[in-house]
Amino acid sequence: MILNVSGRTDIVAFYCDWFKKRYQEGFVDVRNPFNRKLVSRIYFEDVDAILFCTKNPLPILDFLDEIHKPIIFQVTLTPYKKDIEPNVLDKSSIIEAIKRLSSIVGCENLYIRYDPIFLSKYYNIEYHCKAFERLCSLLDGYVTKIIISFIDDYKNVRKHKEVLQLREFREADYEKIGKSFSTSAKVHHMSVQTCFEERDLVEFGFIKGECLSKEMALLLTGKKYRKWTARKGGKCSCVQMVDIGYYNSCNHLCKYCYANYDETKIKDNMLRHDPSSSLLIGTLEADDVIKRRKN
Repeated sequence: MILNVSGRTDIVAFYCDWFKKRYQEGFVDVRNPFNRKLVSRIYFEDVDAILFCTKNPLPILDFLDEIHKPIIFQVTLTPYKKDIEPNVLDKSSIIEAIKRLSSIVGCENLYIRYDPIFLSKYYNIEYHCKAFERLCSLLDGYVTKIIISFIDDYKNVRKHKEVLQLREFREADYEKIGKSFSTSAKVHHMSVQTCFEERDLVEFGFIKGECLSKEMALLLTGKKYRKWTARKGGKCSCVQMVDIGYYNSCNHLCKYCYANYDETKIKDNMLRHDPSSSLLIGTLEADDVIKRRKN
């Protein structure tokens, strides 16, 4: 089993003490988001590797030596300001955290996510090209792989359309991003890839890859895993993972986020977080059905 920590919320940034306690106690419980009375109990002895997804790796850096599992990090670092990402840590601090992280897990196990890319009057093509070049220059020697994606039409995106002020991508935009990003990455000894995008930009030097490929999973664990299914109406090539997060519980409050689709619930969910609970949000109830999950 590969754990995803997490695509549903930023556990590292906001719930790191909880994760540390769960790891030390040896198990974590995850409530089924579609049937709340069903709870999966995951023992870390059944976990083969952990993928950490975060916008702020700082809280967990000093704990990584205690995790005796293969680790991959995907750190999202985008150039948006407080109008789009109200509670994201200062980007210079994240850059320094990424450098420390690289020395701990190795650049081969560290991916930067520059996603999602969207266009507006302010966040235009020129803005992104300059921001991406600066990102690559600052992380040269610490990072070798960058993943990008383009914004999707999520419920939260539609709700914040007045703030985002999106404009549609034209073919010329894809070409400019493709050529500029590829050049910046190459100059700074990096590869740049898309994952499950209609416009994969391979003609400009991008790699069409996966966020976590079968090959990478095999290299980390010595085991083979099934591919992920049913994403965007198609089939993603990433390996199947188990997410231990909880929707509508991330306090970054990014206006493009797919996991926070009802911001009215975020404050309530965060108040229901108990660092001593086996569940990320809330506590176990008498009529919960708990089953051990091994894969």
